[in-house]
Amino acid sequence: MLKVYEDKMEKVMVFFKEELGSIRAGRASAAVLDRISVEYYGSQSPINQVATISSPDPHMLVIQPWDANMVKEIEKAILKSELGITPTNDGKTVRLSFPALTEERRKELVKTVSKKAEDAKVGIRNARRDAMDAFKKQEKNSEITEDDLKGIEKDIQKLTDQFTKRIEDEAKAKEKEILAI
Repeated sequence: MLKVYEDKMEKVMVFFKEELGSIRAGRASAAVLDRISVEYYGSQSPINQVATISSPDPHMLVIQPWDANMVKEIEKAILKSELGITPTNDGKTVRLSFPALTEERRKELVKTVSKKAEDAKVGIRNARRDAMDAFKKQEKNSEITEDDLKGIEKDIQKLTDQFTKRIEDEAKAKEKEILAI
């Protein structure tokens, strides 16, 4: 039964890591494109499913679509996104040049990371609350004993603490990456 709630916490963790990956840290990373989709033969597809993404240097991404007609679509999608980078194309590839971040922008990004970390912790606490409620209900219905409930509560709290620590560690690592010049 506890596995269900551990899985919920793991999903919060995976979502949090995706959120951190989408934050641009002054270094070119293909993860910033993960949330950008393009129209491809009538359906929305992530850029990484319609093109090859490479990073020839730390401040540049090169997107080479498999279908040359997709260059304009990819360029439009990047412009519409909140990435804040203007793409350039040569007819075959789209290039994204990542400028160095200003000190002010770095501080804003650190605040964003902190907010996302807090949101993830709230998600973990919500999963803990759901688990506690479910097990208290089982105890009330005499499906488990009061002693079982006490042990389960300790296990749930231990699990919550582990995930909270992982979130804090990921957030610190991302902040360090952002603040590195």
